[in-house]
Amino acid sequence: MGRPSLALRLLLALLLLPPPAPLLWALRPAPCPEPCSCPPDGALRCPGPQAGLSRLSLTYLPIKVIPSQAFRGLNEVIKILIQNTKNLVHIEAGAFTNLPRLKYLSICNTGIHKLPDVTKIFSSEFNFILEICDNLHITTIPRNAFQGMNNESITLKLYGNGFEEIQSHAFNGTTLISLELKENARLEKMHNDAFRGATGPSILDISSTQLQALPTYGLESIQTLIATSSYSLKKLPSREKFTNLLDATLTYPSHCCAFRNLPTNEQNFSFSIFKNFSKQCESTARRPNNETLYSAIFAESELSGWDYDYGFCLPKTLQCAPEPDAFNPCEDIMGYNFLRVLIWLINILAITGNVTVLFVLLTSRYKLTVPRFLMCNLSFADFCMGLYLLLIASVDAQTKGQYYNHAIDWQTGSGCSAAGFFTVFASELSVYTLTVITLERWHTITYAIQLDQKLRLKHAIPVMLGGWLFSTLIAVLPLVGVSNYMKVSICLPMDVESTLSQVYILTILILNVMAFIIICACYIKIYFAVQNPELMATNKDTKIAKKMAVLIFTDFTCMAPISFFAISAAFKVPLITVTNSKVLLVLFYPVNSCANPFLYAIFTKAFQRDFFLLLSKFGCCKYRAELYRRKDFSAYISNCKNGFTGSNKPSRSTFKLTTLQCQYSAVLDKTCYKEC
Repeated sequence: MGRPSLALRLLLALLLLPPPAPLLWALRPAPCPEPCSCPPDGALRCPGPQAGLSRLSLTYLPIKVIPSQAFRGLNEVIKILIQNTKNLVHIEAGAFTNLPRLKYLSICNTGIHKLPDVTKIFSSEFNFILEICDNLHITTIPRNAFQGMNNESITLKLYGNGFEEIQSHAFNGTTLISLELKENARLEKMHNDAFRGATGPSILDISSTQLQALPTYGLESIQTLIATSSYSLKKLPSREKFTNLLDATLTYPSHCCAFRNLPTNEQNFSFSIFKNFSKQCESTARRPNNETLYSAIFAESELSGWDYDYGFCLPKTLQCAPEPDAFNPCEDIMGYNFLRVLIWLINILAITGNVTVLFVLLTSRYKLTVPRFLMCNLSFADFCMGLYLLLIASVDAQTKGQYYNHAIDWQTGSGCSAAGFFTVFASELSVYTLTVITLERWHTITYAIQLDQKLRLKHAIPVMLGGWLFSTLIAVLPLVGVSNYMKVSICLPMDVESTLSQVYILTILILNVMAFIIICACYIKIYFAVQNPELMATNKDTKIAKKMAVLIFTDFTCMAPISFFAISAAFKVPLITVTNSKVLLVLFYPVNSCANPFLYAIFTKAFQRDFFLLLSKFGCCKYRAELYRRKDFSAYISNCKNGFTGSNKPSRSTFKLTTLQCQYSAVLDKTCYKEC
C-alpha cells in the first residue's frame, strides 16, 4: 500500500487533538445552583427556606426526576427555569407546592412524558406566566390542568410541544389573559368544552397547528386571534361567537369575510370592570384631553398624576388579515340572485337537451353518418359543460351566505378540480368539434360532385380521437401544476402567476381565436361556392351550410367577450372583476351548451323523425311515426325510379307497409319492388 495522502494525515492529526476548552465547558453539565442537590440520574431537591433567593435556574442538569415537595419552603422565589434538561423524564405530582410569590415558571426542552402538576402552586401574583415548551413527549392537556395554580390572571405559553389533544375543562378555574398554543405541530383536537369553567382568554394563538376546529364555547372573550399557517383549520365557528374580537391574523383570506360588518361590543374585555366607561363615552361631551369624561367618574383628587387614555372612547373596528384579494372577494359563488336562477335553468336545459340528443342519435335505426357522428361528439361536450354548471350551482346552493367557511374545502378539494376539468374539457372539445363540423361542411360543398373525395366515417373517427386527446391534455395540465383550478370559486384556470401558467392560458385563447378564423374563412368560401352556378351542390347541403353558418357565428359571438377579457387577464391587466366575470360565465359561456342541442338537432326535421320513431317503440305517437315512415318510403320510391338505390337504401325495418302502400308499390317495376 502507498503512504496516506497529506490531507488524510492532517485529518487524523485534527482528530487526535484535545477539544477546545469552550467545547468541553459546553459538554460538561451545568453546576447545580444553591441550595439544590442535583445527583446524576437522580432526584432534584431544593429545600428552603432560602432568604433572598428570587430566581432559580436549572439548566443542563443530569437529573431524571423532580420529586414531590422538591421546592418546599422557597416562599420568596419569583422565577423558576427548568430548561434543556433532556434527562428529566418525570415531575411528580406536588413538586411545585406553596410558592406564593412565584410569577414565572418555565419548563422547556425536557424529556417528560406528562404535563407537570402545577395545581398546588397557589401563586397570588398578578399575570402569572407559565411556559411549557419544546417537550415533545407530552401528548395531552388533561382536565383541570391549571386549576389552583393562581387566583389572579395568568398567561400560558404552551408552544412547540407534542400535544395531540386538549381535553374538556382543560383550563377550568383560570383567568386567562393569553393562551399560546402555536407550533404544536401534532395538535389536532381541542374539545368543545376546553374553555368551560375558565374566564378568557383575551389572546389566543394557534399558529402552525393541525387543529381542524375551534371550540364553540369560550370564544366570546377573545380580542386577538392568531392562526397563521393553520392549514387544517378550514372552517371557523359562527361569527356571532366572536363578540369581542378586535384583531384577527388568519391563514386563509376567505375567513376574514366572516368578520365583515360584524358588530363588536363597544368595550374591551380587559376593561369590563369599568362598565360605566362606555356609557360615559356616549353621554358625556368629550374635551380633547378627556377631562370631562374622567371627571364625571372620579373625584378631582383622584385624577392627579393620571395619563388619560385618549383612544378609549374611539370606535373599535375589527382588523383582519390577510384581506380577501380580487380573485376571492367576500361573496358567494354566484354573487347575484338572478345568476342563481339562470344557472339552474341553463344547466337543466343543457343536461336534458344533450342527453336527449345523444340517446336519440345513438339508438336511431338510420346509418351513423359523419354529421351524426360529429353531432354526438358536440352533444357530449355540451353535456360535460352542463355537469360543470350543475356542480357550481349545487355548491352555491349549499354554501349560500356562508361560503367563506367552505371556500377552502371547495377550492382545494376534488370537487372544484372535477368541475374545472369538466369545463375546460367541454369548452375545448366543443370548439374543436365545431371547427371540424365547419370543415366537413366546406369539404362537402366544395367537392359535391367528386364522390370519391367524400369524407367517410373512417376519416372522421381518428380526427375526433385527436380532439379528445387534445381536450383531455388541456384539461389535465392544471391538475399537475400548470396553472390550477383553485384560484377562484368558479374553478376556472385563472392562475397566471408563473410564466408557464401564462403560456398555458394564452395558448388556449390563441387556439380558440385561430379556430374562429378558420370557421370564418370556411363559411366565406361556402357562401361564394353556393353562389357559383358551376358547382352542383345539392339543395340539402346548401341549406345545412347556411344554418350552420348562423349557428356557429352565434356560438363564437357569445365566446368573444370571454376571450377578450381572458386575454387581458393573462397579461395581468384585468379589465373586469371576478364578480362581473360570473355574469359572463352564466350569460355567455354556457349558453351555447344549452342552445346547441336545440338549434343543431332537436329543431331539425331529421331529429324529429328519429325522435317520433323512437317513441313509437314504446307505444307513443304512433300516428306521427307512421307519417314519417310514409315520407321515407316515398323518398325511397323516388330514388328507385331515378336509379339511386345503392348506399342510400334505408333499412327494411323502416318499410312495414300498409295495404295501401303495397298496392301503390305494385305499379313499380319488378326490380325496384323486390328491393323495397
